[in-house]
This record gives sequence, structure tokens and C-alpha cells, in this order.
Amino acid sequence: MATQGRVKVGIIGSQFEADIHAASFQIMPDEAEVVAVASPTPGHAKALAERYKIPRVFTDYRQMLEENDIEMVTITAPNALHCQMTVDIANAGKHVVCEKPLCMTLEEADLMIETCRRKGVLLMYAEELYFTPKYVKAKEMVDQGAFGRVYLVKQSEKHFGPHAEWFWDVSKSGGGVFMDMGCHGIAFCWWFLGRPEIKNVYCQMGTYVHGDRTKGEDNSVCIIEFANDAIGLIEDSWARRGGMEDRIEVYGEGGVTHADLHMGNALPTYSEYGYGYAVEKAPTTKGWTWPVFEELWNYGFPQEMHHFARCVRGKEEPQATGEDGRVVQQVLYAGYQSAGTGRKIALPFKPQGVKAPIELWQNPRT
Repeated sequence: MATQGRVKVGIIGSQFEADIHAASFQIMPDEAEVVAVASPTPGHAKALAERYKIPRVFTDYRQMLEENDIEMVTITAPNALHCQMTVDIANAGKHVVCEKPLCMTLEEADLMIETCRRKGVLLMYAEELYFTPKYVKAKEMVDQGAFGRVYLVKQSEKHFGPHAEWFWDVSKSGGGVFMDMGCHGIAFCWWFLGRPEIKNVYCQMGTYVHGDRTKGEDNSVCIIEFANDAIGLIEDSWARRGGMEDRIEVYGEGGVTHADLHMGNALPTYSEYGYGYAVEKAPTTKGWTWPVFEELWNYGFPQEMHHFARCVRGKEEPQATGEDGRVVQQVLYAGYQSAGTGRKIALPFKPQGVKAPIELWQNPRT
């Protein structure tokens, strides 16, 4: 296995998120290069490889893991596959980048973390909000005392539904929109406030629009109370029409800031005819639209992958780890239990025999 030069990367998956990973490594190519992609759907894998000039294509990720020069593997597969893939990657002696959420259960999280530790490889958690330029700047100001004591952090992500069919299937995803995007808000608020102890969680969930497609929730509101007396408010929706809303708000006793990931990097545009692409989840390009520029950079994806490659080389310490993903998993559990019971859930909360967090909304534990 190589120990110098650019980190050789393999990607598991070939659709939306895999495309983001491949593009991100090319945007910042000095630390890493993608040399292989693996997907059980041959046409998809081949198309991704051709699009980004990736030299090797596999239909079984385990065959890709036999390639000696590959040092880091990124996982963009359905949530239910994350644990086994991570274990297999670690056992092959390669570093792991796992998309969010980390996995389905706390037992899986513990197995992933322990296996990577035992094999001496890194388990890095792909939470791009730790690297989003606007959010990084906001945290820098908070850490410098710009707003005094911060008492409320809000994060919201809303659109009209996920980009791949497996998200609708709770046996593959583990939940609905809270599992899909609430994990972002949980990680963000906790990280932004300096990773304080989490006291309790209160959530409300419902399926308002997509009941014909999923047994999961398509709208959620979550309140997290931290030990430092700050509050995190997380709003997520697959039921919002009109394209993507992705924003934060920060309130302190001495100031306030907010950031919108789309409007601040957009060109207000009117078109009678439409055009190719505006922004993620935009339903149309006719009429008034807000096409963005440098979209992946605006989200923080290239910076995230660049950082993970530097971690493999020992140039930086991981900012987003498997342990971070486990904290998020704990809050996901508590959130679904809260929505199922209608009450606050104190942490730590660890139910037994749960295959997926959504079970606690459908059949909450007493």
C-alpha cells in the first residue's frame, strides 16, 4: 500500500452522492485521486467512471478492496449497508469515509468504531457541515466571542424529497427525513456549540405528503437541550415545495448571524424557456429561479474530502470521526422515541433490540 504521493481512493456507489465525492476530489486534486469505483449496477458504475476518468470499475466492492494501492474508501451506499462495508474495508487495511448517518444502530456504530481502531485505520464521518465555508466562518466568530453567550442555534434543510429511491424504504434507510437530514442538524448544532453534553431531546414528526411512498416521516422538528443551557432547533422536510432551503441561524446575548447556503451564492434569474441546471432539488428552471455557482464548494464537500486525505497522510487530525457519528446516532434514537411518546427523552438513551431508529416512532419503548 502506498504511503506517499496522492492518496489512492476507491468509491463505493455510483449515483448522486458518489458523483459528489468524485467531483470533490477533482476540485481539490492535490492530496488524493479516485482510482476505482464499485457498484452492483454496471451501467451506473461505468458511467461515473467515464464521467470522471476513473480507471477501474468493479461490480463487487469486495473485489475493489483487494486492490493493494487503494488506501481510502468512501461509502455512499444505503444506510443499512454502512456497517458491513466499514468492517470489510477496515479488515482490508484501508481507511474509511462513511456518509451520514453513520449506520442504523448503536451496536453497529460500536462495531464500526472498534473494528477500525483494532485494525489501525481511520473511521471518518462525512458530515460536510463541519466544512461549509459560511458555517466555518460563523463558528470562528462564535469562538472569538462575537455574539457573547450563544443560547440558540437553528439549522434547517427542506425540499420535496430525496434523490434516490432507497431513501423511501425504511428497511434500507432506518427512518425518514429526520434520519436523512436531521443527522446534519444534530451534528452541526453539537459541533457548533463546542460539543457540549446533550441533556435531552424533544421531537415532533409526521407524514403529511408522501404517505404513499414511505412509512417514514416526511417532516420533523427537533429541539436539543445542551448542558451549557444552549438550545439546538432542527427543522427538516421532504414536504417543502419550491426547491431547497438550507440555512442556519445563531442567536447570542450579544449578537446574531445567519447563513443561507443557496441565496447567498445564487444569481436571481428569470427564464421563459428553462435551462440545464439551477441547484440541487430545484423542481424547474422556468420562471424565476436561483442558479448557484461553485455549489459543491459552497456546501464544503471538496474541503471535506481534501481534509480526510490529509488525515490519511498524518497531516491533520480528523475533525469528523466515527465517534461523532455515534453521538448523532444516540440523538436519532432519542428523537424517534420522543416523537413516539410525545415527551422529552433524556440522554443517554439506548433501547435494546431495535433494528432501526424509526421503530421507536412506530412502536416506542416504555
